[in-house]
Amino acid sequence: MRYLSLFISIVLTVVSCEKKEKFKPRSVSKIEFRTLLQDSLLDVRALEIVNENCVFFLTSNGYGGSVNLSEDNGAHVVYPIFIDDDSLKNNFRALAYTRKNRFGLTIGTPAKLYKIKNGENTMVYQEHHPKVFYDAMAFWNDQEGIAIGDPTDNCMSIIITRDGGETWTKLSCDDIPNTKAGEAAFAASDTNIAIIGTHTWVATGGVASRILYSPDKGHTWQVFDTPIIQGKETTGIYSIDFYDELNGFAIGGDYTKPDENSANKIRTKDGGKTWELVANNKNPGYRSCVQYIPNSNAKALVAIGFSGIDYSNDFGSTWKHLSDEGFYTIRFLNDSVAYAVGKGSVSKLTFK
Repeated sequence: MRYLSLFISIVLTVVSCEKKEKFKPRSVSKIEFRTLLQDSLLDVRALEIVNENCVFFLTSNGYGGSVNLSEDNGAHVVYPIFIDDDSLKNNFRALAYTRKNRFGLTIGTPAKLYKIKNGENTMVYQEHHPKVFYDAMAFWNDQEGIAIGDPTDNCMSIIITRDGGETWTKLSCDDIPNTKAGEAAFAASDTNIAIIGTHTWVATGGVASRILYSPDKGHTWQVFDTPIIQGKETTGIYSIDFYDELNGFAIGGDYTKPDENSANKIRTKDGGKTWELVANNKNPGYRSCVQYIPNSNAKALVAIGFSGIDYSNDFGSTWKHLSDEGFYTIRFLNDSVAYAVGKGSVSKLTFK
């Protein structure tokens, strides 16, 4: 009798496994917009959801802003927040944070990296060079972070902190794969870097558009080719995101030809070693930012740019155009709510 019960248990387990349904991401058909801040002079490409109660952003004219999500009315905006007495000369395109501090990084020369905390803002890194131009920044944990920029020598500029952002050190080109002629990066959405655990992917663009990969938080690096459109200064990857250690997606194109949709969307299923074109010669065209929707099993993506917002629930194979509203970058709070910024506005987006 005991063996019969064991046999029945095994059979039921096998049948149960066989009947297990595949994950099906929900379908999104529209977006509900709520404008939190509107200003014709506003230009924002650096945005982060610091925690469930706070969204922080930095602008191209040197100011910061925050959205407090714990207010009874749903959101309280503080803007402008002064970062430096020389604010108007600071063009922020990169923003990252730890539990203790926020960090903002400017483009152009001199590059200036600020630690931002309760109105006491400190410059923790500065770099002078005719070619200096930093594009994106992110942290692995509260102690270790990375920022990347265009080459000043024969490799991408990479600076790293190992002490919580107090000091930053630029890596030698002896430790990074050499760039190709005309290879750089874009400061369009602060999403040139993707991090999962200790794994790091950096997207380059321009005449050559490739993936720099580090398995160990920036200690060693490899480089992988991609099939995305490249060959001109304005072509290549503008944004990259990873859902887990294997599944990643990148998008871009040519911002001077936003309607062109040839070879501007690529995906990987092996951690970035190889990439394939998807939705080739199908919309969307140029987009400056792509993000996975949380809890979607690497299936659902949202891509945004100054000409609209698009959605995919099949790992980027097909796309649905949801809105003509233009933004530069987006971050998800959960699988339904996101915050997006761009030219003239900071908005809350609810996907339905």
